[in-house]
Formats: sequence, C-alpha cells, structure tokens
Amino acid sequence: MAYKGKFSTFDNPQKYIGDTTNVTYRSLWERNVMRWLDSNPDVVEWGSEELSIPYEHPIRGGKAKYYPDFIVKWTNGQIKLIEVKPFIQTKRPNKPSRQTQKYLNEVMTYAVNQEKWAAAQEFSSRNKMDFEIWTEIKLKKFGILNWETDKAVLMQESKNSNKPKLKHINKKKPNRPKRRS
Repeated sequence: MAYKGKFSTFDNPQKYIGDTTNVTYRSLWERNVMRWLDSNPDVVEWGSEELSIPYEHPIRGGKAKYYPDFIVKWTNGQIKLIEVKPFIQTKRPNKPSRQTQKYLNEVMTYAVNQEKWAAAQEFSSRNKMDFEIWTEIKLKKFGILNWETDKAVLMQESKNSNKPKLKHINKKKPNRPKRRS
C-alpha cells in the first residue's frame, strides 16, 4: 500500500466533484476505489479528500482537520463518507510484553484515527450521510482489492504527484587512526 500518485485515468470525469487534475491517492487500494467509483453506474458523483471535518487531536491537543478519503453520492440519493484503511489499523493494537516505539506509534495512530472517525460519524449523522471504513475485506468483496494496473500508468501518476524527491546523501567514512607497527 505504499504507492502515491495523481489519479489520471478517468472514464467519467464529469462525476468527479473537484479538480480532476489534482486527485491524489496514497495507496493502491485508494486508487482501485477511485477506478471503481469512476466506472460504477450507481455512483452519481464522487470526490477524494474534498471535505474537511474538524476534530480534537488527542496527541498534540487543539483543533485539527480530517479529510475523509471519499465522499460519494449514489443514484438512490444516499451520500457516504468513506475511509480506506488496512483492517489492522481499525483495531486496538495488542500490548506487547515490553513497550516498543513501534507499539507506541501504533497506539497513537489508533487514538488519532478513533477521534477522526468519531468526528466523521457525528458529522455524517448530523448531515444525513453515512460514514464507512472500507478495509481489505470489503475491497475483496467488491472484487477490487488486487486490480492490476499498468506499471507505466502508475509510474506516470507517481511522477505527476508532488512527493518530495530523494536527495543522494554522501556519507563520509569516519577517519580511522593509522595502524602502528
């Protein structure tokens, strides 16, 4: 799920409710959902990270903004906010025998996600929408979990994204003392 790029293979760009030249995905799962929404006849319109929901950040405190992955309007008039996440990130991390940095990061991610999703749930019910978290389980049911994508398309979309370029770092070898004979 480490791919990032700008979605560019629209079949129905008129369905998209934002700027079609600036549709960013942060994983292949999100990209697959974009393809599915774009081609699904039951979808009237959709957007990716087009809506912000305020929430209280549980780690650093203060207000923050949550951008759900998708907002979708269906032919039956229903509107859904959709977040795409690995199933493991939807469950509280298991406490290991000793606290590691990895465990602490997982706990913080879980706490932030819970706050975001609580705010999204409250926002959705207040505005007569539904909020859903789509994991690999749901994507598999839809048959879009492992859609193949032309590698050339992925490379072009990745180039078009605004991700920072890696800089080559020259590490100097430490000076070692000369051997004495």
